[in-house]
Amino acid sequence: MKNILLCTDGSSFAENVYKYGAWFANQFHAYINVLFVTDIRSQQVASTGNFSGSIGFGASENLLNELVELEHKKAKLNNQRARLILQNASETLKAEGIEDFNVTNKTGFLVDCFQEFESNSDLIVLGKRGEAAEFASGHLGANVDRIVRSSSKPCLVIPREFKLIERILVAYDGSVTGKKILQFLASSPSFKNLEIHLLTVAKSNKVQVAMDRLNEAKQLLAGAGFDPICSIIEGESEKVIGNYVTQQDISLLLMGAYGHSRIRNLVIGSTTAQLLRSSNIPVLLFR
Repeated sequence: MKNILLCTDGSSFAENVYKYGAWFANQFHAYINVLFVTDIRSQQVASTGNFSGSIGFGASENLLNELVELEHKKAKLNNQRARLILQNASETLKAEGIEDFNVTNKTGFLVDCFQEFESNSDLIVLGKRGEAAEFASGHLGANVDRIVRSSSKPCLVIPREFKLIERILVAYDGSVTGKKILQFLASSPSFKNLEIHLLTVAKSNKVQVAMDRLNEAKQLLAGAGFDPICSIIEGESEKVIGNYVTQQDISLLLMGAYGHSRIRNLVIGSTTAQLLRSSNIPVLLFR
């Protein structure tokens, strides 16, 4: 992991985007890029079309001039806001021991600007809700949902509160993505000082299959110098994982991202989406 992208909007989640980003950067000696995208819609006050037919030519011209002036003022305020947000990001990162990083402000839409920065990043860090966090409790932000669904890179979705990472839970299902998570851990020697938990959620008629998968995962991590705490629990994945996180005081959850099509997720939901909504700890998602 060489480059970490922090996506910020200055919301109540932003401070912890910087803190968790700094934690990973310190563990992996990675370079941080901070991206703030000024939503272009925030500078548009109204249509500047032809009003002369409804209010008269003179009044229309005056109104148009006022609208243009107002848009200039809003653009100026947005630039000032962007500088303050990125200044706060810089101060927080420095306080967390990060000296070498870059901050960028773009104007447009995050989902459009994102691909330009994603290609050079090994980890994406973003809050699970944005500026409307107070009004969207229990939900994922629209940008977060789109990025997590579309990104090919690991995404760290963080909560409102920062918690020092001491215990890591891997929700392991034996899939290709699950094995990718194990390889990530195995190649991360700095995680050896942390308590690692492996959890497989099993259906009642497939406990032996789950046990075989878990033993395979344990052997892989043991070969890399880890001594994971392993568990097999029967039940519904979302409830089992959520309860385990609470009972074991887990501070970071690693799991696979969306496994179904977007339409299927809209119809039946998904373990990933539900855990992201309800989790009070950061969730690191892999594809």
